[in-house]
Amino acid sequence: MDDLDRRILAALQHDCAIALDALGEKVGLSRNACWRRVKALEARGIIRRRVALLAPEKLGLGLSVFIMVRTDRHAADWLEQFRKATRDMPEILGAYRMSGDLDYLIRARVADVAAYDALYQRLIERISLADVSASFVMEEIKETTELPL
Repeated sequence: MDDLDRRILAALQHDCAIALDALGEKVGLSRNACWRRVKALEARGIIRRRVALLAPEKLGLGLSVFIMVRTDRHAADWLEQFRKATRDMPEILGAYRMSGDLDYLIRARVADVAAYDALYQRLIERISLADVSASFVMEEIKETTELPL
């Protein structure tokens, strides 16, 4: 990956709907050369997909929550159940297996505390958890999907 690829990726991370002509002009390539590089980046799996970023508060999802999970089970079947449960719940945007004292961290978007409680109730119906605590985001200081290049 060279500097041109990095510039293409930076531009696409900022706006994936940019026209190829504008993208080429921005990075200093012809439309066709730019298109070939984008296709090569997709073929190599560097560009996984292109998405639209939505405004959660305009969709009634104004509360961001981090859910800290500890379990007393560390078996493959439990982990598969946990994976399935978290993947099936659309409010859950990310679920991560962690090192240290915390076993799992879940990032979710819900309307309010009552909606979080409903999510929590559905989660504990599906999977046995030893300890669950949640922290609600008071202010989003930085939220981005753009990776450093």
